[in-house]
Amino acid sequence: MPPEDEIRFSAINNQESNGPWRYLKNGAKIQTTEMMISADEIDYNSDTAWTYARGHVRLEHFATGDIMNADHAEYNLKTEEGKFYAVDGTSPAKILTSPGVLTTTNPFYFKAAWADRIKNRYVLHHGFVTDCTIPKPWWTFNAPVFDIIPGDRAIGKHTVLRLKHLPVLYLPYFFRPLGRNPRQSGFLTPSFGHSSVRGYFVGAGYYWAISRSYDLDYALQYFTVRGPAHTFDIRGKPNSVSDFNFNYYQVQDKGLPQPNGSVVNQGGEQFQLTAKTQVLGFTARLDYNYLSSLTFQQVFSNTFNLAVSSEITSVGYLQRHFKNDAYTLNISFNRDQLFESATPLNKPADQVTIQKLPTFEAYGRDQQVVQGPIPVWFSFGATGGLISRTEQSPTSTLQTGFLTSRIDLEPRVSSAFDFKGFSLNPSVTFGVTDYSKSYSSNSPVTGVVAATPLLRKDSDVVIDFRLPSLEKIYTPPAWMHLGSKVKHVIETEAVYENVSGINQFNNTIHFDAVDLLANTNQLTLSVTNRLYKKDKQGNVSEILTWSVTQARYFDPTFGGAVVAGQRNVVLETEELTPYTFLDGPRNYSPLESALTITPYAFFSLTYRAAYDPLHQKFVDHTISANFRHHNYFTNVNETAVTLNPLLMPAVNQLTFTAGYGASNRRGWNVAGTATYDLNANRLLYEFAQVSYNTNCCGFNVQLRRINVGIRDDLEYMYSFSLANLGTFGTLQKQDRIF
Repeated sequence: MPPEDEIRFSAINNQESNGPWRYLKNGAKIQTTEMMISADEIDYNSDTAWTYARGHVRLEHFATGDIMNADHAEYNLKTEEGKFYAVDGTSPAKILTSPGVLTTTNPFYFKAAWADRIKNRYVLHHGFVTDCTIPKPWWTFNAPVFDIIPGDRAIGKHTVLRLKHLPVLYLPYFFRPLGRNPRQSGFLTPSFGHSSVRGYFVGAGYYWAISRSYDLDYALQYFTVRGPAHTFDIRGKPNSVSDFNFNYYQVQDKGLPQPNGSVVNQGGEQFQLTAKTQVLGFTARLDYNYLSSLTFQQVFSNTFNLAVSSEITSVGYLQRHFKNDAYTLNISFNRDQLFESATPLNKPADQVTIQKLPTFEAYGRDQQVVQGPIPVWFSFGATGGLISRTEQSPTSTLQTGFLTSRIDLEPRVSSAFDFKGFSLNPSVTFGVTDYSKSYSSNSPVTGVVAATPLLRKDSDVVIDFRLPSLEKIYTPPAWMHLGSKVKHVIETEAVYENVSGINQFNNTIHFDAVDLLANTNQLTLSVTNRLYKKDKQGNVSEILTWSVTQARYFDPTFGGAVVAGQRNVVLETEELTPYTFLDGPRNYSPLESALTITPYAFFSLTYRAAYDPLHQKFVDHTISANFRHHNYFTNVNETAVTLNPLLMPAVNQLTFTAGYGASNRRGWNVAGTATYDLNANRLLYEFAQVSYNTNCCGFNVQLRRINVGIRDDLEYMYSFSLANLGTFGTLQKQDRIF
């Protein structure tokens, strides 16, 4: 390349000069440190710096990588201005790397009747742009005028999006950021669709880049049957350690007509506020969620998971670590809201709400305080704060009040011994918990709260004993394709636990797991089988894990905490089995079995089950099988819970998912998923998605049905993606099957 401020001229066999003019013919070329112009013939005036090029004109900028071809051109090397006629060219692609975003390495291709270049700016007249393969692009943006600054932005006026020359979308003003920070205020692409519950809908929105650190977008959807829906999303990053995001969704429901002529309003609102920062050495986090009613969420949520979710959890905390994370201090605020059932608007909510405003927590991890043959470690946990529980139903209300306090101290001493593979880990925890309120002693079942303090003192002794692992190595048959060697390992563990001192369990108000601790005298035994395989390259992987666990309760009533004929929950059984509640005293826990098989990279199987020897039946089981080979994938999952009239109804749901392809794979991709309730004999939801991706764009269509609670809704979603540009439509990235 020539030095700065120097211009090089070259031609194959003919260079002429006449005063300030220089005439280059046959392979003419002019080159500077920033650009190069080549053509069949070039005339250059050194006084004015104007260049006149004819025949196969090519302008290339080294810094940006832009290339422009033209039939003839006029260009000033000093002012960097000029005109190019019968233009086409390319600009390097700006590739987005977000998961699920369609990308291509194709450059942007443009073509126009003529173009103006003004320094680093191009103005294309009567042309189009695309990043598809030429000469038969899938899509083009056509406009009378394109104003482009490479690496900054592109503006089109009266733009028409064409698919295979067919016009599909008109935009009076199109703006696309091309720089490192692609945030720019502007209107969002309109969307439309149909729902069998909400009717036809049309949506539009506006994105406001308030400043470098803040932005906001607002979207309005209007449902012909139900009314308008509003969505606000505000984000901010005030400094390098702080950010926040506030999302708000509201539906102004016109109401659902009833057979008697009345109208039921099912509208409502929900929002989420998340934030984080650092202050005075503390790390601060906030995740606050609000939902006006479960009915609103069931009817107007956009996903199946939200439609069936009935618990709203909010948490905020300040956390600081001391002495290399040996000690931790938390100041937390929690709110857990559980909707027991859907209730109409303006009716008493059926819900349970637990709040901790605030709670101070201090923890110290294990520190060795005694060396030698009998080592001793010490750790502790201490919490204290204000806590409340509110239960509301259409017929009754229970409130503990916001001034209920709870202080809990738990120092712990532990040791560890190892001898020839045998392991013994004893520990003892002393607990003291003080409550400012409790249930009345004469009516613990009805839950009457009294301003009677309750002091709980307990000791928790745990002895964890493990035998040496048993191992044996086999050579598997060649037809199993399990590698050169297989190792079988058997691990056994026995945990004895004795909790004593809790004599007022039924008078304790239940807020969380701290209050579920009950007296127990139990032994938990578990056996785990593992299979490992080694391939010819020496790589080892676990192909099978099967663990069986059961607890023996020497105190069937857990110190009187478990009463026959009512629902009971204690921490000791809740930690072992997902079958949370007990219907009476028992000597044994259900036999818990967990099996995972992964013999090959393309297949895995998981089976979990609980067999109850007291009732002599399986109380629950879950089986899941996954298969993926090349572009084919499938998953089958069944979850079943046996009926217990006192504890819970029977549940048996089957989910099946299958598909071919991936989100950004070229060509056709198809997938579907459905969940069927075997007890109710009906589909709860079903999604089917078809997509087709080219080298520069993608089409997605999804048909979904949600049939839960008070909602049976059939709707279609769609999206159209332009590689490296973005996606518009009603099918969001997080709602796709793949």
